[in-house]
Amino acid sequence: MLCRVMGAPVEEGTDRNGCTMGPRALREAGLAKALSALGHDVEDWGDIARLDLESPEHPNAAVRNLSAVASWTRSIADAVHSAADGCFPIFLGGDHSISMGTVSGLARRAAESGRPLFVMWIDAHSDFHTLDTTESGNLHGVPLAYLCGLPGFDGYLPDLPVSISPSRVCAFGLRSVDDAERLALTDAGVFACDMSMIDRQGVVPPLNEFLERVRAEDGLLHVSLDVDFLDPSIAPAVGTTVPGGATFREAHLVMELLHESGLVTSLDVVELNPNLDQSGQTAHLMVDLVASLCGRRILSRSTKAA
Repeated sequence: MLCRVMGAPVEEGTDRNGCTMGPRALREAGLAKALSALGHDVEDWGDIARLDLESPEHPNAAVRNLSAVASWTRSIADAVHSAADGCFPIFLGGDHSISMGTVSGLARRAAESGRPLFVMWIDAHSDFHTLDTTESGNLHGVPLAYLCGLPGFDGYLPDLPVSISPSRVCAFGLRSVDDAERLALTDAGVFACDMSMIDRQGVVPPLNEFLERVRAEDGLLHVSLDVDFLDPSIAPAVGTTVPGGATFREAHLVMELLHESGLVTSLDVVELNPNLDQSGQTAHLMVDLVASLCGRRILSRSTKAA
C-alpha cells in the first residue's frame, strides 16, 4: 500500500498554541519508519501551504479566526482532492478544524468515483456546533456540523461541493457534548457512540454495526482520530483533555478492527500539541495507533525486555 503523508499545521481553530508542531512531532516519532516496517511504501508530501481568504465577521462575537480557518479549509480541500488518488492518504494535524478541508476534498473525490464517503469521528467531542451555537468560538468545535451541511456556514466558510450524509457518520467515544450539539446530533441522525455505550457493550458491537453500514453501501471510510479520544493519563498532549477516555488496549482494538474490515481509505490524526507532551509520550502512542490501523499486531509489535 502506498501511504501518502501530508501535514496541516493549523492551530487557529483552538485557543492554545502548539498544534502547528503536531505534524513535525508525528514525523519525528517515527511515523514513516513504522509504516515502512509493515511493508508499505511511504511518500511524505510535506505540509500544505495556506492561501488567504477573507470572511465577513460573524454575528456571534465569540467566533475566532474565521478568515484563517476558512483559508485553511479551502487550501486543504484543494490539496487533498489533488493528492488523494491511488494511495492511502494520512493527514497530520493541526487541530480538528483541518477535517473541514480533508473530508470535503475526499468527499469530492468519492463522488467522482460514484461511491459514498463515510466518516468515523473518533473524538471525546462531537464537534457538532454551528457558527451560531458555539459559545467558545473555537472552530475546531464545528467541523462535523459543517461537513454534514448544517445551516449557518454559507458565506463564512467555503461552499461544500459535496456534503456528508449524517447517517453515514459515526461519532465514536463521545464524553463531552453540549446541549445544542446533543439535540443537533439526534435531529440529524448521526450514529453517536458515547463512552457509556462502550462501557456497557465494549468497542466491538457498535463499531461492527457501523462497519456493516459502510460495507452494505460499498462505501469509502475516512477515520478522523483525535488525541482526546484517549484518556489523558496515557495521552496528555492535547488542549481539550476530558477524563474517562479510551484505554491503551481499547484504542488499539479499535484500530485493529478497522484494519481487519478492509474499509478504511484515509486517515486524519489531529489535536496533538507537543507543548503539552511528556518526552514524546503522546506522539509515539499516536504513531503506534496508526501502525495498528495499517496492519501491525501485538505479536509483531516489538517489546523491551524488563
